[in-house]
Amino acid sequence: MSELIIEAGRTEKNYWRDLWRYRELFYFLAWRDILVRYKQTVMGIAWAVVRPLLMMVIFTIIFSRVAKLQAPAAIPYALLVMAGMLPWQFISAAFAASADSLVQNSNLVSKIYFPRLIVPASSVITSFVDFLITMALIAMMMVWYRFVPDWRLAGLPLFVLLAFLASIGVGLWLCALNVEYRDFRYIIPFIVQFGLYVSPVGFSSSVVPFKWRFFFSLNPVVGVIDGFRWSLLRGQPLIWWPDLANSIGVTVFLFISGTWYFRKMERTFADII
Repeated sequence: MSELIIEAGRTEKNYWRDLWRYRELFYFLAWRDILVRYKQTVMGIAWAVVRPLLMMVIFTIIFSRVAKLQAPAAIPYALLVMAGMLPWQFISAAFAASADSLVQNSNLVSKIYFPRLIVPASSVITSFVDFLITMALIAMMMVWYRFVPDWRLAGLPLFVLLAFLASIGVGLWLCALNVEYRDFRYIIPFIVQFGLYVSPVGFSSSVVPFKWRFFFSLNPVVGVIDGFRWSLLRGQPLIWWPDLANSIGVTVFLFISGTWYFRKMERTFADII
């Protein structure tokens, strides 16, 4: 005869094991989101190329032609913008998708048990597919401009990881808050729009006055964008390490605190969703 033992603290230990046990559900949700993202659209996955390309053209005209800003070290301004657009689009799309992921999967969440953390995490993968497509676009632009990266390209995976942590950290906070307070669905587009204005997507961080650099670097996207440009654009000035350290610190804090708050609220999701 089997014996059932209820032990304090077992649930928390098993939760992280369940993330691995339910990995097939993670793959399924990620693949489903990829398939339906551009379903019944005329241009399909081509939107992943058209959107950053159009924004690159607009930002290049506004900042280089109208504002008369110059890219450092004779880097083509279009490449400067695209290198900033690459991580920004990934981060903004990833945390926006993860923020609404539980609400969109309410039927699944309310009926069966699985680690709810799988849902927002799997939604980030869809944005990463767009990221890879945009990466191919910037590679073609480098061929067009005959611009070859140097050894610093080897550091790019570290900044991709930093982008993942930033998007998941913010996404977990918004995801948990969006379940409890549905008003956040209206706040998320504002956060994305505001983040675009305070991030160095269309300009170099070097134009920011020194007295504002500390507050500027508290935006976790700043370190990611500067890191991408440093890795991709040969001749880009060296990274200002205090900026990068601030961005990494804020990113790690958002990731840890977002995971903690999500886990704290997770037990109530099925009841209030």
